[in-house]
Amino acid sequence: GQTKMEYEWKPDEQGLQQILQLLKESQSPDTTIQRTVQQKLEQLNQYPDFNNYLIFVLTKLKSEDEPTRSLSGLILKNNVKAHFQNFPNGVTDFIKSECLNNIGDSSPLIRATVGILITTIASKGELQNWPDLLPKLCSLLDSEDYNTCEGAFGALQKICEDSAEILDSDVLDRPLNIMIPKFLQFFKHSSPKIRSHAVACVNQFIISRTQALMLHIDSFIENLFALAGDEEPEVRKNVCRALVMLLEVRMDRLLPHMHNIVEYMLQRTQDQDENVALEACEFWLTLAEQPILFPLKNGDVEEDETIPDSEQDIRPRFHRSRTVAQQHDEDGIEEEDDDDDEIDDDDTISDWNLRKCSAAALDVLANVYRDELLPHILPLLKELLFHHEWVVKESGILVLGAIAEGCMQGMIPYLPELIPHLIQCLSDKKALVRSITCWTLSRYAHWVVSQPPDTYLKPLMTELLKRILDSNKRVQEAACSAFATLEEEACTELVPYLAYILDTLVFAFSKYQHKNLLILYDAIGTLADSVGHHLNKPEYIQMLMPPLIQKWNMLKDEDKDLFPLLECLSSVATALQSGFLPYCEPVYQRCVNLVQKTLAQAMLNNAHPDQYEAPDKDFMIVALDLLSGLAEGLGGNIEQLVARSNILTLMYQCMQDKMPEVRQSSFALLGDLTKACFPHVKPCIADFMPILGTNLNPEFISVCNNATWAIGEISIQMGIEMKPYIPMVLHQLVEIINRPNTPKTLLENTAITIGRLGYVCPQEVAPMLQQFIRPWCTSLRNIRDNEEKDSAFRGICTMISVNPSGVIQDFIFFCDAVASWINPKDDLRDMFCKILHGFKNQVGDENWRRFSDQFPLPLKERLAAFYGV
Repeated sequence: GQTKMEYEWKPDEQGLQQILQLLKESQSPDTTIQRTVQQKLEQLNQYPDFNNYLIFVLTKLKSEDEPTRSLSGLILKNNVKAHFQNFPNGVTDFIKSECLNNIGDSSPLIRATVGILITTIASKGELQNWPDLLPKLCSLLDSEDYNTCEGAFGALQKICEDSAEILDSDVLDRPLNIMIPKFLQFFKHSSPKIRSHAVACVNQFIISRTQALMLHIDSFIENLFALAGDEEPEVRKNVCRALVMLLEVRMDRLLPHMHNIVEYMLQRTQDQDENVALEACEFWLTLAEQPILFPLKNGDVEEDETIPDSEQDIRPRFHRSRTVAQQHDEDGIEEEDDDDDEIDDDDTISDWNLRKCSAAALDVLANVYRDELLPHILPLLKELLFHHEWVVKESGILVLGAIAEGCMQGMIPYLPELIPHLIQCLSDKKALVRSITCWTLSRYAHWVVSQPPDTYLKPLMTELLKRILDSNKRVQEAACSAFATLEEEACTELVPYLAYILDTLVFAFSKYQHKNLLILYDAIGTLADSVGHHLNKPEYIQMLMPPLIQKWNMLKDEDKDLFPLLECLSSVATALQSGFLPYCEPVYQRCVNLVQKTLAQAMLNNAHPDQYEAPDKDFMIVALDLLSGLAEGLGGNIEQLVARSNILTLMYQCMQDKMPEVRQSSFALLGDLTKACFPHVKPCIADFMPILGTNLNPEFISVCNNATWAIGEISIQMGIEMKPYIPMVLHQLVEIINRPNTPKTLLENTAITIGRLGYVCPQEVAPMLQQFIRPWCTSLRNIRDNEEKDSAFRGICTMISVNPSGVIQDFIFFCDAVASWINPKDDLRDMFCKILHGFKNQVGDENWRRFSDQFPLPLKERLAAFYGV
């Protein structure tokens, strides 16, 4: 035997019976009994050896039933969590040795309970104070006895999950250097349960790129491949999970095997076990995020898409706070992706189930492989789309929508046949077919709108409007979302049909239940954004405003349904312009009140967080956005409303709010009020400018963007009086315009504001010309002729005349930017002429010819035709 004295403890029989009685009672369904048990357990915690009884029942009392023994262990685990630092040494040692001696209990339930107990003690900082734990568990892995090996592995897996960080630190002398090679040996073990544990243990260390694993990465990958066809689903799931994570951290190591992996993942995506299939689908989503892509091999991409699910939800749109952006020429560079129409459905309520995952995976594959995917899908798709069973047809329509974005080019030849077929499917007798068809058609809206309107747009619109009044709620929702997408694409093409559209949308008001009303507001707001001032006709206003105002009067200030309604009214007010005058006063007042209430509540909460809860600041954000919409729509007519309210004081507080979205919306409103009624804003400029300067921080893109825009609007109104404020903002603006990876919208607004500052204070800004002229020119060449572009170019011309040497090195960029004007005002055209000819005369004809030979042909022709150079 051992020489050291073992800690010998024997339970008192009466005490043991009392505890067993408690354990039995705690399994009773009666809550009163449960409560008494809890109290008694708390009282027993005062006895130092209470925990000895618990471990004794778990590990020694084999005569008891397993649930009772396991429960005893779980109560002990909770005590370890709560009171471990108060356990006497003897008790701690007894528990530790009992755990290690019983990790191989013949019952899986008891083994698992002991494992949970071990990892709980370990994560209490006891990995350091239990030096023989890891060596002992690792040596037990080699036991001939299956139960011992499985129990030890179960415990190790839990420790790897709970203590991954400390295992990979110097604190423990790097045990992973021994553990990881050991785990890898067990990938080939005869028992599926043990193989599964082994992979799961190693998986804990992939994402953190643990050194000990990176050393053995090739052998890890090789061992994973050996398990690819494992008969145990849990093993296949862990293999898939490992490959997904490796894709993120060691793509380089997977590349040589990529073909095999892709084919393997296609098989796994159809695995009989749903959990394996879901894990495999994750692979496609991760693959899409990787910068390196692969040519597709001829594997059939058959995804089992024919299982209908209960919730084919279409992702809701969220409140997009106001961001001021420039309009682009139709042929300009395409917009940054608007994530509004992605497949993935952020609705946590609906299951991220297999068919959604497959659809998302197809979307990804389509975006990766583009039209190369079509030969694999089209034969299959034909069969699905025209299938007589609705379930199959519906899955085909889903696939068609899923590939829309990635395979658009390759799909074009088939659309003249497919779109009419889909429009027919809109009146299918099955609601699921109708709703998925709405979504799929919306994914092709861009193409529909590019064709002559009578061919597809008109029939599509007619049918979609019928679906907005469908008897099925899910179809209503899908149709409304799809219609909003169609509106965005069609814009003024919808003007001829406005009466008909409004008829339907207004009728839907009386018909819709709560959830779909919110989507209806979005469709109305998007309509207003799309057709603009065309909505400002008395008969349209008469149809549209009464139901909106009725809802507005019904909703209380605390009701979150105000958000989509306010957002909708903001679009409507901007579109109706003077047509909104009869409604503006109560709307304006309520918005100011919402802002004031929210600020007051926030102050109370800051002062006494225990007594007052924090307000929901979204009320304030949507109210500020609606005020912006009013200012933009009513222009000078908003003046009396502003004069009679304390909105500027409130804005001063909002501009300093901790929450970026609040600042973003308040800067948008500042810019709109500056345009609409500057005399009311001017007295506050000295207070506002320093705040604007501190918000030129591109970490918060939208805040920075709106602050930049507001500064530009203010400078136009201030003129030469802007001078003292230039030092507060100029350096940040020049830094932003030179930053790599700055979003296009922010670059454009920054360029315009720099130009406007230079327009009103050329002496202050021109000395920095050389530091911004190149990015300035490249960011403004793609935006349409408009007021903002006009004032910005006047500014640049004025600065060039103050500091001509600042533009010399980048003159070709200036020429290109000038050529982007379609028809500048006469005096601006003269400014351009003067600068171009001045430069040409300065360098002489010979040098000019050499210089202009570098121009692309269209640029050369344009400058010659318009400016005679």
